[in-house]
Amino acid sequence: MEQKHFWNDKFGKVDYLYGLDPNAFIKSKLELMKSKKEVLCLGEGEGRNAIFLAKEGFEVTAIDASDIGLDKLKYRANDECLNIHCINMDLNNWNDEKKYDVIIATYLHMFEEDRNSLFNKIENNLNKGGYFIAEFFSKEQLNYKSGGPKALDLLYDLSDFENVFTSCKKDITKEIVHLDEGIGHQGEASVIRVVVNKQ
Repeated sequence: MEQKHFWNDKFGKVDYLYGLDPNAFIKSKLELMKSKKEVLCLGEGEGRNAIFLAKEGFEVTAIDASDIGLDKLKYRANDECLNIHCINMDLNNWNDEKKYDVIIATYLHMFEEDRNSLFNKIENNLNKGGYFIAEFFSKEQLNYKSGGPKALDLLYDLSDFENVFTSCKKDITKEIVHLDEGIGHQGEASVIRVVVNKQ
């Protein structure tokens, strides 16, 4: 199933599948981002991280394959008088030449064979001194019932980050966390948390 149809089906069934609050890990890194200006949110879905960052004064661009998800983001942004640039696109087709100070992502469902290409694009599209901050479900997430894909090749391992982001300082850890994100993510989860700083 295409990403657009898959996510439209998910986002079309409930108001906000992952709730209205930002991802806790992204929120915890706000201090790291405070001197930055332009933020790109990849696979942003219904917009919880984009809305949070726009409220904090960042210039935010959001990309997602789901037009239904982005329509929800636009509705909230309009309601709260926020200016967020939305791009309806599958991330495999993303070839933006624009540079960003911060790129964020939470729980991207990318097949293993597509990850290096995406990570290289992220590295190329970061300004010097910029950050890539992300949280992914690890392969051990199959042992938990808090959400995420059930296919091993859509889950991540620390080794996925070994040979990428070569021009960056990397802080990458695997952790057990408690998720409280709408009805979509509830309970203990195994995640990989990524902070990459382009040198």
